[in-house]
Amino acid sequence: MGHLFEAIATVVNLALELYMWIVIISALISWVNPDPYNPIVRFLRSATEPVFARVRRHVPSVAGGVDFSPIIVILAIVFLKVFLVGVISDMAGKFR
Repeated sequence: MGHLFEAIATVVNLALELYMWIVIISALISWVNPDPYNPIVRFLRSATEPVFARVRRHVPSVAGGVDFSPIIVILAIVFLKVFLVGVISDMAGKFR
């Protein structure tokens, strides 16, 4: 049973790491004027905009239109990586 929880922790960690890079790339691409019909740009927007929109509802942009939603999402991902993956890894250690 411990190996199952260890595998789950590894997969969750990998998924969070991958999504964090998607958020970073999406934020970097937003600084330029990308082609909205490019399939990569469309994928990045469809993967990140629902999450960014939820954050934007609770955190307004500051003067100058600076959008802090990617930073807040990255911080949430780092928190989940440390907390959630840590808890699952601890559970794996208890079942060994």
